Amino acid sequence: MSSPAIAVRRVGQIALNAKNIPAATAFYRDILGLKHLFSVGEQMAFFDCGGVRLMLSQPSSPELDHPSSILYFVVDDIEAAHAALLARGVPVERAPAMVAKMPDHELWLCPFRDPDGNILELMCEKR
Repeated sequence: MSSPAIAVRRVGQIALNAKNIPAATAFYRDILGLKHLFSVGEQMAFFDCGGVRLMLSQPSSPELDHPSSILYFVVDDIEAAHAALLARGVPVERAPAMVAKMPDHELWLCPFRDPDGNILELMCEKR
């Protein structure tokens, strides 16, 4: 007898470590422009990122206290988004660069860091 399938429909939430929740909240809300949904004191903050909920929280145990996976934020104009990050004092690792040429578009990335040093990426598919 086979076990029933797990019918995953989509990613519902991504957790990201943050040591200073108020500073991280300001960054994701004011710098990146994500819609702030709600906060739980100074322990957690939740944002809407295109239908996926982003949870900022302090690590709940030592084994969870590590850098995050890389989140890729899709933008329409990577050069303008890069310039906005620089104007807002965000640590940018390098300027936007094409990383892959696909049959119908070029994939461009631009790495930057949040207040906790997590690496994030701007991502743009140029036609």
